[in-house]
Amino acid sequence: MPKRLQNLVKTELILGNSNPRFSGVTSTMLQVLRYQREMINVVVMGKHHLPDDVERVTFWDVIRHLRKPHPDGRLRVFHARRNNEVLQALALKKIFRVKIKIAFTSTAQRQHSWITRWLIRESDAVISTSEAAASYIHEGADIIIPHGVDLDRYQPAQNKEALWQELGFPGKFGIGIFGRVRHQKGVDILVRAAIPALQKHPDFTVVICGETTPDQKKFEDDLKEAIAAEGMSERFVFLGKQPFDDLPRLFRAMHLVTALSRNEGFGLTVLEAMASGTAVLASEAGAWKDIIREGQDGSVVPCGDIDATASKLDKMLASVEALKTMGTEGRKRVEEDYTLEREAMKLCEFFRQL
Repeated sequence: MPKRLQNLVKTELILGNSNPRFSGVTSTMLQVLRYQREMINVVVMGKHHLPDDVERVTFWDVIRHLRKPHPDGRLRVFHARRNNEVLQALALKKIFRVKIKIAFTSTAQRQHSWITRWLIRESDAVISTSEAAASYIHEGADIIIPHGVDLDRYQPAQNKEALWQELGFPGKFGIGIFGRVRHQKGVDILVRAAIPALQKHPDFTVVICGETTPDQKKFEDDLKEAIAAEGMSERFVFLGKQPFDDLPRLFRAMHLVTALSRNEGFGLTVLEAMASGTAVLASEAGAWKDIIREGQDGSVVPCGDIDATASKLDKMLASVEALKTMGTEGRKRVEEDYTLEREAMKLCEFFRQL
């Protein structure tokens, strides 16, 4: 038997990888995969965005070579993160009689469609990433395993003020928001909350980092008009979409990162900021209520509440030293509870229980 097929027989975990477009789900899968490969025999079904040294298989490879249980008698686990990946797994299991257990990760914080509810019922186990997301699963999640963050990629700055000056932004200190410029991400909430706060705290500048798609151009233009009407155009920087490799430097240069989405699946932005030694101000969307310790790493405000955001922002900007302390505590928080290695370990432990 060829070596590749010998290795396939030892497979314990099959990961779905169905989307040719690089997305947050793809990024999460790839980051965790780096650690899973050291803990479990894993293959990925689908070639999209994989490093060359990752074992990949097709749907038909699984049927041909993984129909029988693992040599030690255990069933393999198929981990799906998308609806169509559960459908693929169900076809393997029910039509082609491949001996697998199906684990489905559900992160959405909204009422599920009938098809998603059916897929959840058909799965052998359901994983969620936060208490909020699990609350939308009718029978609850079997386990909650939050995402982790890359602590090597996101690290604190030795000197935030010096890095801020290197980047050439106006003012002395930065308030960042990262993600596409659109209503759902709450960029308008930050703008409207920051206008009065910046009048009281003139050393701060807001940096809006993210792509504005053509359908959101009017949304961005309206924000710029509101800023200009207050005579504060120099205090807000619209960076647009930035190269992926430049993001860690921007995160660590900020004294405060805001994440004010009206809805969110999980939301890695907060963990990336905390890993960068930066204080955070977030809405109650995603997993942020689970992650942030009020007043210790940052603060949480109700979704869409401009007045509450403005009040909290004003309070946080009053002390740069307090922001630095929150950033230090945030870094400790992710080191203890939100590493990629911990996420991979918890997943692998759960898969082996299945």
